[in-house]
Amino acid sequence: MKDTFHYTFMKAYFSFHRTVMERAKAEGLTSGQPKILELLYEGDGVEQKVIAQHCEIESATAGSILNRMESAGLIERRRLDGNRRSLFVFLTEAGRQAAMKVKQIFIEAERLAFTDISDEERASILGNLRKIYNNTNKSEDVTL
Repeated sequence: MKDTFHYTFMKAYFSFHRTVMERAKAEGLTSGQPKILELLYEGDGVEQKVIAQHCEIESATAGSILNRMESAGLIERRRLDGNRRSLFVFLTEAGRQAAMKVKQIFIEAERLAFTDISDEERASILGNLRKIYNNTNKSEDVTL
C-alpha cells in the first residue's frame, strides 16, 4: 500500500501542509488563510467566488475564512464600479504584512521539500502534478 500514488501523495501533502501551518499558526493565522493571503498578495481586489475557486474550497467555507480574516483586520471587502452583486476582497496593511510573511513561509517550505531534488526534477514534478490535476479536475473552466 505504501507504494501507491494516493498514499504517497497524501503523506507528502499532509507533511507539507503541516510544515506550512506550524509556521503560519505562529503568525496567528488559521487554516485556509495562508493560501488566500498569497492569492491576494499576487493580485489585490479578487471576487470572493474566484477566491473559493482558486483555493479549491466551497463558497461558504471561503466566506467563513474571509469573515475571520476581516475580523482580524487582514482584509476588507468592497463592491466595485456599481457592481452590487459581487464583493471584492482587498488586503489591509496588516494583511499585506501577513501575506509577505506567508510568502516567506511558502518559500522556506518549498526549499525544504525540494532539498536534494534538481531543478530538472522539480520542473518534472510540477509538470506532472499539473497534468494530474487537469486529468482529475471535474470543472472544465479551471486548469493549471
